Amino acid sequence: MDGKVALISGGAEGLGAAIGELIVAEGGSVMLGDIQADKAKGHAAKLGDRAAAIELDVRDLAQWDRAVAATVERFGKLNVLCNVAGISEPGNVIEVSLDSWQRTIDINLNGTFHGCRAALPAMEASGEKGAIVNMGSMIAMRPGAMFASYAASKAGVAALTKSIALDCAARGVPIRANLVHPGAIRTPMYERYKYSGMAPPEEIETSFAATHPMNRIGEPDEVARAVVFLASDEASFTTGVDFTVDGGGSIRA
Repeated sequence: MDGKVALISGGAEGLGAAIGELIVAEGGSVMLGDIQADKAKGHAAKLGDRAAAIELDVRDLAQWDRAVAATVERFGKLNVLCNVAGISEPGNVIEVSLDSWQRTIDINLNGTFHGCRAALPAMEASGEKGAIVNMGSMIAMRPGAMFASYAASKAGVAALTKSIALDCAARGVPIRANLVHPGAIRTPMYERYKYSGMAPPEEIETSFAATHPMNRIGEPDEVARAVVFLASDEASFTTGVDFTVDGGGSIRA
């Protein structure tokens, strides 16, 4: 990642924070966008001079435009976009509230669309090779009955990413677009499920782990390494792929 500049949504914690940390460690610079602005700024301060942060509500295209402009102003260009911000709220088609459905689509799917729409012109203007890495989910590939809105939103992100990959290739733009599909990963999102009170935490942990043939919960750095690989020139002939980091969950019997 030496010399590359990345904008990461959801960069304050969890997967976004781990991705930002690894990009800086690999020689890149990062702008951490997050609705939790103070937390993002605190994480950026820990990462040093090659990291900065900005408030970003991914549902707002104008905020995305400001985040892209701030990234270019601070670091001189934009090469990599990582759409990581997302939510997961349980509910089947009958039980999920309309507010929850709309909120999930707005953040997970529309937020990713807004990010790509805002960032692509700046990435093309850099004149350098670039990469978009969007966050999918094991649930996009193997939906669950109680994750109607989450599964739909992440399946939409998968289709959107492949459309962008094809568009950039057709136009001869040196920007690749790929997806990483995590399973259950030990992040604040997972911890909210674990301590939701729906069952004892140990029982929830066992249940989530059992959905992966490797029978454990993944760690943020395991996802971050996949994201950074796809963002780097080492993946120079890879675009439009579904890269699973799910302990085999999407192919389980």
